[in-house]
Amino acid sequence: MNIVMPNNRFSWYVVYTRSKQERRACLNLETWHVETFNPERQERRCNQFTGQPTYLVKSLFPNYIFARFDASTMLHNILSTRGVKYVLSTGGSLVSIDEELIELIQSRIGEDGFVRLGDDDVKVGDKVTIKDGPLRNLQGVFSAEMKDTERVLILLDVVKYQARIETTRDQLQKVS
Repeated sequence: MNIVMPNNRFSWYVVYTRSKQERRACLNLETWHVETFNPERQERRCNQFTGQPTYLVKSLFPNYIFARFDASTMLHNILSTRGVKYVLSTGGSLVSIDEELIELIQSRIGEDGFVRLGDDDVKVGDKVTIKDGPLRNLQGVFSAEMKDTERVLILLDVVKYQARIETTRDQLQKVS
């Protein structure tokens, strides 16, 4: 397969990795002095027996990472790196990614190193549904954010009685 190389020196490209080897591919590419970006997110799960929350680290784009390199000199090295399957191309040309898109994703990374997803649009007074846990499917009103940024206060509407509960933000879903 003939691949057309872009003219500009360093560009961001989408690298397709082997299954669940995004971190491995990043580490191996960094030995070539290639800048990589693997946005990750935290997924909260409740243990079905104890109800205790556990957090899994998952890639935001499974099997895909971003790498910044000079394709004219580094493509062969990239393709021979453990964990890498190929670099995304279309019509025989490598697909480069705009720097602004990478910066946009990087701007959504919190202090914990994980990408913040779109649940930040829940505001005080919004109707919400609890998505997970023992109170699943109960509806209420978003009341307040607690000191720990994950904790929130909800006023539950239960049989004409309002109860105040504390839960985590990721258990909520805004009612449209």
